[in-house]
Amino acid sequence: MAYPKSLLQLNGIVPPMVTPLADYDSLDITGLEKLIEHIIAGGVNGLFILGTTGEAAALGYQLRRELIERTCQQVNSRIPVLVGITDTSYTESVRLAEHAAQKGAQALVIAPPYYYTASQDELLGYFEQLAKELPLPLFLYNMPGCTKMKIERETVRQAANIPGIIGLKDSSADMMYLQKLRQMMANRPDFPLFIGPEELLAEFILMGGNGGISAGANLFPELYVNLYNAAKAGDAAATRELQKKVIQISNNIYGATQHGSSCIKGLKYALCISGICSDQLAKPFHQLSQSEQKIIEHFLAEMPVVVAKRS
Repeated sequence: MAYPKSLLQLNGIVPPMVTPLADYDSLDITGLEKLIEHIIAGGVNGLFILGTTGEAAALGYQLRRELIERTCQQVNSRIPVLVGITDTSYTESVRLAEHAAQKGAQALVIAPPYYYTASQDELLGYFEQLAKELPLPLFLYNMPGCTKMKIERETVRQAANIPGIIGLKDSSADMMYLQKLRQMMANRPDFPLFIGPEELLAEFILMGGNGGISAGANLFPELYVNLYNAAKAGDAAATRELQKKVIQISNNIYGATQHGSSCIKGLKYALCISGICSDQLAKPFHQLSQSEQKIIEHFLAEMPVVVAKRS
């Protein structure tokens, strides 16, 4: 299968989009449209939907399908759309992948199926079988914090030789893992490596990484694009200053609450008060308390990066 050159050489910032909700089982359609345009206007290199930041595991299958259709229709091939198909059910992953292909997505993303723990051999076989059945190229997603399984470096190396598997997103926050993986994959420039935790984005790009799947780019896409460009160009001073702002976002927006869902809650509230989309969360999550909201309100009022309010 031949893949678009733009996917095989994908670099830069690919935001993992939050899923704007009107209630726990329906989309905030106006908010979705505003959010997509806000992100694209920031100069990003792609869009990743139905990932961790998108609350994918908590969303119904019909809502996931509607999100795919509406997103692909609005993006209209301006940038690649990557669709998360992670599920405990192999069959449901394949079905969602087929729907994504029909609606115009460019690639798929999958983490190990959670709940049961598979061996690395079983995981490699799972990826190999999936790649044979999927209608689109596949990025692997190493997210041990949520799946309780790590895609070991040797498994990645072998998976990279499977036709149809074209890259990896790592959200382990383990820079030793990424450094050793980059060394192992030095002869595979066609297999891009992306980092999830944006607190490590500058370091990863400076060491030669391909890009970041950075949640904060939902809110401040230009900031993350500028950080990537500065690090790629080797501009140490600019990289340091931009990375400081990223850490401030992490401390004040993601750190407004200490729950496991803090990143999603903080981002959604920040997007809400910026006039972009609802802060409704999927069940079982609930919105921030008033005291937590005030932390974000104060931060955005003081933040030297302006959030564009789009009407």
